[in-house]
Order: sequence, then C-alpha cells, then structure tokens
Amino acid sequence: MQQIAEPLIDGFGRVVDDLRISLTDRCNFRCVYCMPEEGLDWLARDEILTEDEIVRLATVFTGLGVRTLRLTGGEPLLRKNIAGIVERLRGIGDDIDLALTTNGFLLRRYATALRAAGLDRVNVSLDSLDAERFAAMTRRSSLAEVLDGINAAREAGLDPIKVNVVVMRGVNDAEAATFARLARDTGVHVRFIEYMPLDADNQWERDKVVAGEELLDAIESEMTLTPRQNGHDPATRFQTGVGEVGFINSVTEPFCARCNRVRITADGQLRTCLFALDETDLRTPLRDGATDSDIAKLIRAALLGKQWGHTINDVDFVRPARSMSQIGG
Repeated sequence: MQQIAEPLIDGFGRVVDDLRISLTDRCNFRCVYCMPEEGLDWLARDEILTEDEIVRLATVFTGLGVRTLRLTGGEPLLRKNIAGIVERLRGIGDDIDLALTTNGFLLRRYATALRAAGLDRVNVSLDSLDAERFAAMTRRSSLAEVLDGINAAREAGLDPIKVNVVVMRGVNDAEAATFARLARDTGVHVRFIEYMPLDADNQWERDKVVAGEELLDAIESEMTLTPRQNGHDPATRFQTGVGEVGFINSVTEPFCARCNRVRITADGQLRTCLFALDETDLRTPLRDGATDSDIAKLIRAALLGKQWGHTINDVDFVRPARSMSQIGG
C-alpha cells in the first residue's frame, strides 16, 4: 500500500478519489448517443498515452488518495496488451478498486485473463435486450456476443457485473422493467443513465431525455424495490431480488455536489468534469521530463479550478468540444 499524501480536494471541498483513464478513443460500435456512423477522426498512435505513461499517472494519482481506477474508452478491450496494463495497474496496490467499462463484445476473449491480471469488475454498456433495437442503437448486430460476454465475465468472477443502459425516449424506454427483471433474476446491477448531450452528431434533444424518476415509477408498478445506501455512487440504488437497479439522473437530478471523480483522456488531458470546457495537459510534461512532484502540482492546481457542476439545465450551457468516446466514459 502506498503512503498517501494530502488528499485531492477541489475548490468546493469535495475529495476526489475516483479516476477514469481512457485507453483509446477507438470503438468497434457506433452507438447513436456517442459516435457518428462514420467520419470520426482517430487520434494518431503517438498522441495516445503509452503503457508506461498510463501507469505513471495512475501511480501519481493513487499517491494523492485516489482509490478507484476505471479503464474506459472508446472500447478499452481494443487496446493492445490490455491484460498487461491491468496487471501493472494492479501492482500499484491491492487496495485499489480496479474496474473496466466495455461494450462487452470482446469479453468472452478477455474476461479470464483480465480477472487473472487483477481486474475487480466490469461495467457493460447494454442499451437494449431486443436484437433489432440493439442493432439500431449500436449500429452493430452483436447482442448475442455481448450477452455471452456478460456470461463470460460472471464465469471469470468479475462481480458484481454492472450493466449501463442509456435511455432515450421513444427508443428503449419501454425496456425498463425488462432490465429490472434481468437484475432481479441474475444478480447484475443495472444502471439506467439519462441521455446526455455528448453525442458526436450533435443530435441531443431534451425531449428525448427520460427522467430516472419516470423509469423508477414504471419498474415499481411491477415489482418491489428496496432502497440502498448511495455514498459517492452517482446512482440512486435499489435492491431487487438477487440484483440491483440504479438511476443516474445526470440531467434531471445532477449529483455534482458529491462528485468525486476526474478523467484522463486517451491523449493525456486531465478533465475535472465530464462537461468541462477546458483541460490540463499532462502528456506534454510527462514527455518533457517532469517529475512526479511536478505532475502532482499540475493535478492539484487543476482540481482547484474544478467547476461546481455542469450547466446542462442553464440557458447558457455550452457543450464540450469532444464527444463521449473522445473524453472517456
């Protein structure tokens, strides 16, 4: 276990102990709320953080009190030597909560190796249990492979498995109870996520946002839900059967007041908020010979400038220049 310096605290007194690291901006799906069907330019390979740079930044952050590392993308399982990266990050400390968010398509191939390397758990993005609707939302006919990937993760011991469902009105909102039954009967933790303005096509419309409260009402009309303690979890959580459902109401009920997370993009930019309009470059100092102490000072300075929260519900809201796949989920 590392000796931890003074914790990371932003200008509003919030302690930051959760870091999301994007391993790549590339993805093998084209989800409608995230990426265009075609035409998105990928980062050049020399722009993306190397394995050594990823591990070094993670080590600096954990030395500053970060206890959760989440690997994201794009699709992180497209990153070369993904199991090796996980193993190196696990080597930072056994007390680190190490997780990965994936679309699940390649989980059958990698689940066992990821668990052996020290990964604790996975979040799987799965927006529909209907094959035709799944294909329309992801622009890929791969539902069977994703479901098999979830089974592979369960067999490998990557528990609890979380399933992330981005809900869009008139698209998949009628499946709330179906996903809740999946949680109740199989033990997965379903997270319903409100549709956010982070799509590359700039097609987001407020009318397509389905409030988590509306989904909760629909589910409770069919089954009993028992409230659970939230802590720093952005989801409002409920037990159902052997599983759990949660509602991440980023648009209608922002959880900014208890936000404890920051992000590093695949090209090494520190973002203190998903909707931040500015970034702090960590890659250039790394490559120019900065010490760990230099990097820590940059991180602390960035945290002091962390905004109170997003302004989605304000008339002067400005979307970030990057879409979700370019930021890292």
